[in-house]
Amino acid sequence: MFKRHDLAIALATTVACAAAAFAMPQAHAQAAPTFNVKIIGFNDFHGTLLSPGNFNATTQGTGNSAATPTAPAASAVAAGGADYLAGFVARLKAQNPLNAVVGAGDFIGASPLVSALFHDEPTVEVMNRLGLEFNAVGNHEFDKGSAELLRLQRGGCATLSGGATDPNSCKGASVGTPTPFEGGKFKWLSANVFSTATGKTLLPPYGIKAFNGVKVAFIGMTLRDTPTIVTPTGVAGLEFRDEADTVNALVPRLRAQGVESIVVLVHQGGFQSGSNDINGCAGNLAGSAIAEVVARLDNAVDLVISGHTHTAYNCKLPNAAGRLVPVTQAGAFGRVVSDIDLTLDPSTRHVVAVTATNRVVDRTDPATTPSAAVAGIVTAYNNLVSPIANTVIGSITQALVQANSFDAACNMPAGDLIADAQLAATAPAPFGGAQFAFMNRGGVRSPGFTFPSSPAGEGDGNITYGEAFTTQPFGNALVTITLTAKNIKDTLEQQFAGCRGQAATATRILIPSANFRYTWDGSQACDARIRNVTLATGAGTETLVDAAGNLPDPLKTYRVTINNFLSTGGDGFSTFLAGTNLLGGAQDIDALVAYLANYKTPSPAYNSVAMTSLGAPRIARVNAPVPTTGCPTGALANP
Repeated sequence: MFKRHDLAIALATTVACAAAAFAMPQAHAQAAPTFNVKIIGFNDFHGTLLSPGNFNATTQGTGNSAATPTAPAASAVAAGGADYLAGFVARLKAQNPLNAVVGAGDFIGASPLVSALFHDEPTVEVMNRLGLEFNAVGNHEFDKGSAELLRLQRGGCATLSGGATDPNSCKGASVGTPTPFEGGKFKWLSANVFSTATGKTLLPPYGIKAFNGVKVAFIGMTLRDTPTIVTPTGVAGLEFRDEADTVNALVPRLRAQGVESIVVLVHQGGFQSGSNDINGCAGNLAGSAIAEVVARLDNAVDLVISGHTHTAYNCKLPNAAGRLVPVTQAGAFGRVVSDIDLTLDPSTRHVVAVTATNRVVDRTDPATTPSAAVAGIVTAYNNLVSPIANTVIGSITQALVQANSFDAACNMPAGDLIADAQLAATAPAPFGGAQFAFMNRGGVRSPGFTFPSSPAGEGDGNITYGEAFTTQPFGNALVTITLTAKNIKDTLEQQFAGCRGQAATATRILIPSANFRYTWDGSQACDARIRNVTLATGAGTETLVDAAGNLPDPLKTYRVTINNFLSTGGDGFSTFLAGTNLLGGAQDIDALVAYLANYKTPSPAYNSVAMTSLGAPRIARVNAPVPTTGCPTGALANP
């Protein structure tokens, strides 16, 4: 007979043996293997349906030398164009059936005429056929307001003020797409953009796609400072919240749905320091807005695909836990895509590895077959717009560049021309009586006014309407206002990051018309950086701010022309709101066309070198750090 003690041992042994027998098959079971998912990302397409020209993966330039504008750099290749972009995406998708095509915003807005004239419907139709699935909203998605963005997402024709269909909308019958306009088949995502009326996000905050049963979430959003760079009417009724806080708040919500793999698509970015390699990360984007966002992200985020700054990089930046997170950006205009492989563990549903490579969309690569469907749509729209776009409106003797690297003082030859055109349109007393003009550099788009002939064949040096529209695509109206000398100095002091309410990470140097000059010194404190402000008049040269930074006559008034974006406080220039006696004027593009007519054959071409009346350089800088990489766009290095 068993004693109680022996019985206990026997029972324990039996239970243990049974448990071991039950566990044996599990011990020998094979863990499910990891697998790869391909993420194809790009950003800041800006309706660039046609190739914007040559691209160099090392310099990120157009490949056109300023000294010899017709000679492309040896390593530059023809890049971009919606047809090749679609073909390149298809080529990457063919490498792995488990894939997703995503964007980081600004796919519309600030677009060339071939897309903009038709309310950017062509870009949406092309992205549908390219296979875009999720796209973060960017600031330019709000250029025409939230109602228009929702129309582009949902479909339907644009209407005129009286309710009739806009003749430039719903052109499907002419271009081979559905009528009425089909809307985006992809999802725009706006995790940090809320309607103040409903308290809900304007568009979905995220999208989820499952791969072999593993869910991957894509959170999409734009920079929280969007209201400072978009016309107030464009963001009316909307609230833009902090990017990192928004993502972190969504993590528990996603985990409750069984999501452990998270990709952030954010329209915010940074710049490399001392390198332009599209797969580099020189300086780790130090001090940039995107680095600050990533540094506060929950450890649940596995990948960040960024945008906004129109540069390419391939980084690993520390998050809130100190873990390095892959952060990419693919330049702009469809010339580069980020080819990213995520390795997923099906047992944990986690991303266990990320490999990213930025690749140029090379139009000369025979391995890429351009999309015939996309090419057909683009050709049809281009045929509709060509009679307008190919009209020659003026000529130049050399390229007028749009580049922050032009010089350390922040002069911009393309912006000079635009500022002069705006002054010419508003100087007559009936049109405003303007004495000088300011142009915001963000309103001057790449590449500026190029010298070589376009494919339209207009000839070297000739500027077509389409090229002018590409450089200045916003359709802003001119506004002439009255400002005091003190207002003007305050405005110029407000150009610098953190000064007078300017964004802490943004330096935005205004471009003046030819008769206005000023000097700035970034080594000084806020409100002590501007001096030597002069205005050339018919009676001589007048000093608004002297060499010591003093105002000889602070209350003297001047008539100043700006665009309606600036007049409503855009780009952080709230001082313009103090302007009085506002008078609206022509559209900015119309002013530019009228001005360039003075330089159209048989008249002499616009010569920015020989024409001393143009006043170059208009902006001077003292005490710049050495070495300098050109015009600063963020916080100054030597305040």
